[in-house]
Amino acid sequence: MTADLPSAAQHKALTPEVTWAQRSSTSDSAKNFIYLTIAAPDVSKSSIKLDVQPTFVNFSGYSDSKKAEYAVKLEFFGEIDPSASHVNHSSRAVEIKLQKKELKEEYWPRLLKDKAKQHYLKTDFDKWVDEDEQDGAADEDLMGGAGGMDEGMMGGMGGGMGGMPGMGGAGGMGGLDFSVSA
Repeated sequence: MTADLPSAAQHKALTPEVTWAQRSSTSDSAKNFIYLTIAAPDVSKSSIKLDVQPTFVNFSGYSDSKKAEYAVKLEFFGEIDPSASHVNHSSRAVEIKLQKKELKEEYWPRLLKDKAKQHYLKTDFDKWVDEDEQDGAADEDLMGGAGGMDEGMMGGMGGGMGGMPGMGGAGGMGGLDFSVSA
């Protein structure tokens, strides 16, 4: 019996937080993809097992600092092209850009095949663009982030995006006009 890594019978793997966003195109496969970020802090690159298939992604990895294994399997709503997928690993997360297999104008209605809400799955609003605005959206570099706000920048906003008193509309980040015109 070895004491290196705990066996699966001795512990339960933690489910990491997963965030996602998407783009769609009827004509350009390069603009028809899913951004997927698996938050797995301090998981060593050597311990990562990532299986990208047309209908699912299976991830696991071990964090020495947390003395815990992370694992998640995501069965997709639609199919992806594994050969066109790109992966980036950082000390905080595994980022994957998955190419959707079918060219469609419409977004997938959800990431997963199963309609049930998953506590670990969240929309990545830093990378999300509405369907009707995606043609004007800048292409984002997966390896360099979304070009949007990171966690440090969000700190000064109080976590909210709505109109704060005295902000004068905050540059399009809220400022809805609820006045009634006659």
